[in-house]
Amino acid sequence: MLFLAEQERQQWNNLGSEILQSRISPRDWQGDIRSNLRPFFNYYAGTLLAAQGQEHLGKQWFIAGAQVEEDGLFSNAFAAAFLERQNNRFVMPEPAFADPRPFVHFAGVPVVKKSREHFIKQCGHSLPRFGHPVKIMDIGCGNGALVVSLLHHLQDEEKIRDVAEVLLIDQSPAMIELAKQTVADELPGTTVLTSNNRIENISGDINGTYDIGLSSLAYHHMPFEQKQVHLGKLKHLIDHFIIFELDANNDLPELYSPELAMSVYQSYGRIIDFVFAHDAPVEVAQACVDCFLMTEAVSILTRPRGQRTDYHMLRTQWRHLFDTELGPEFVCLCDAACYADEYLELFTMHYGR
Repeated sequence: MLFLAEQERQQWNNLGSEILQSRISPRDWQGDIRSNLRPFFNYYAGTLLAAQGQEHLGKQWFIAGAQVEEDGLFSNAFAAAFLERQNNRFVMPEPAFADPRPFVHFAGVPVVKKSREHFIKQCGHSLPRFGHPVKIMDIGCGNGALVVSLLHHLQDEEKIRDVAEVLLIDQSPAMIELAKQTVADELPGTTVLTSNNRIENISGDINGTYDIGLSSLAYHHMPFEQKQVHLGKLKHLIDHFIIFELDANNDLPELYSPELAMSVYQSYGRIIDFVFAHDAPVEVAQACVDCFLMTEAVSILTRPRGQRTDYHMLRTQWRHLFDTELGPEFVCLCDAACYADEYLELFTMHYGR
């Protein structure tokens, strides 16, 4: 992931304020920035304008930025097309995961699917052999496919034999129903408990203890300070905590900041490119983008901390969180990339008691 130097960050802030106040079009703008960051800056200016009610001018910046995009990063083009589909309104089409089908499609995108396979393999390497039927808590379980695949892999690797209990936690009623059916079908005889809720609403009310706490692209739905609080409540209930996450700088930067736009441009732009490159009907890919990925991106770019739906953190920030909130009782047993390129990284992180 690329970052701005402090001097550049201040420069971009000043230029953004000037563009917003004077309503400068990209055709009339004379600013001087690093040439390779021109599409990044256009995206920053476009999102800044669109988020504050100047969607038509913001769209001009997106279109100009799209003309100089390359390297599989086409966030300006995606944003312009999204505005077109949303009648030039830079708003969330609907709450993410209201319909599980876009997420199910996302999980089948080759890069994501391969990354999840790497995650499962890495868990098999770092988890110990359990001599008793295991209990696992899946935070943000989605459709349940990942926890089932993980448990089957652990059985194949002779790390576990029987599964005593699976606790499924998700805010989406539709996801919970899918996950419950998936686990029941794939792991007959296993006790399946469900909680249709966010983990931050129930972290202090969970009964029992669990061998493994699992969270895939879900624990980032809280800002850093809330992650701290609820991780402190969970640490007494679990012996191993494993996350599959996106390395991005979408938590601590404030709304309308250049560093937030830089992060979203790279992380969501890369993933949306993977979705559109996947062989699928256009309407399915667009639903995945508009009703899942762009819904999240718009929330990050238009809402202040405390009101966003997503707070992805940098990998180093996750390490700091776990070291301070889980340590010294827990130690890091795995910190490995599942997928990585210049702009995007998906990773496994495992802390064990």
